[in-house]
Amino acid sequence: MKRIILLTVALYQICLAFAQWGPQSKVESHSLQSKVLGTEREYTIYLPKSYEAETDRKYPILYLLHGMTDTDKAWFWRGHVHEVMDQLVASGEAVEMIIVSPNAGGSFEEGNWNGYFDMPGWKYETFFFTEFLPHIESTYRVTGGKSHRSVAGLSMGGGGAAAYAQKHPELFSSAYAISALMNIPEHGAAQPREPGDKLAILTQSVKDNSCVKYVIEADEECKKQLRTVKWFVDCGDDDFLLDRNIEFFQAMRKAHIPCEFRMRDGGHTWEYFHSALYTCLPFLSRNFGK
Repeated sequence: MKRIILLTVALYQICLAFAQWGPQSKVESHSLQSKVLGTEREYTIYLPKSYEAETDRKYPILYLLHGMTDTDKAWFWRGHVHEVMDQLVASGEAVEMIIVSPNAGGSFEEGNWNGYFDMPGWKYETFFFTEFLPHIESTYRVTGGKSHRSVAGLSMGGGGAAAYAQKHPELFSSAYAISALMNIPEHGAAQPREPGDKLAILTQSVKDNSCVKYVIEADEECKKQLRTVKWFVDCGDDDFLLDRNIEFFQAMRKAHIPCEFRMRDGGHTWEYFHSALYTCLPFLSRNFGK
């Protein structure tokens, strides 16, 4: 009997070891040359565990946008989206998907542009839809189509995610905005040093692309299209952007556009952004294929 127990334990340990040595998810960093921006742009991409083994399989995709002064690496280095995704897939709470984060930022002190909109000297929105998205979906095995494509982001990227889904509801099944820069807040935001600097240009672009204003001014046909997207807004009770997120939710309610809203304990921090993934990724998963 003792030998049987020992043998069972040994087989169990072998199975665990084999599972660890089996196919694993991957995180890769690449770049593409942009004619629109006139420069090379980096991106970081997560490929699920089965990607290399199941070579005929295609996957839904999440475009995950970072915040101001961060880069495409932030969600992976600081948000640990790779580890969270593996955990949620293993528990059955999320489906396997490709996650890609494009670089739309960097340090202002090093002369980098920031922002997901078109602005003087930085046509990022044009780049995203005419170059980046087509490049990703032709390079990787993406299922394609609205029902298998989603967008999410934090802070500047949360506003970018909401705005992209507003302007292109035909492309995205769902949008998840975390601590989102829906409009410029009255207090707490970084202040431009002087008119015309890159932060000032970004600030003006956020005002020009206000997600709140977009809903308020939407006509009935636009509202009808916005209702085809599944919306989720997630913001901390101590976040300096909370009022702007509440205003967005209120505008959506008044327009009769379904939108889930969560206010949790926390501020504008990576602890909060990271924790949001445990709600974000299952939410997006549930809405793929619909």
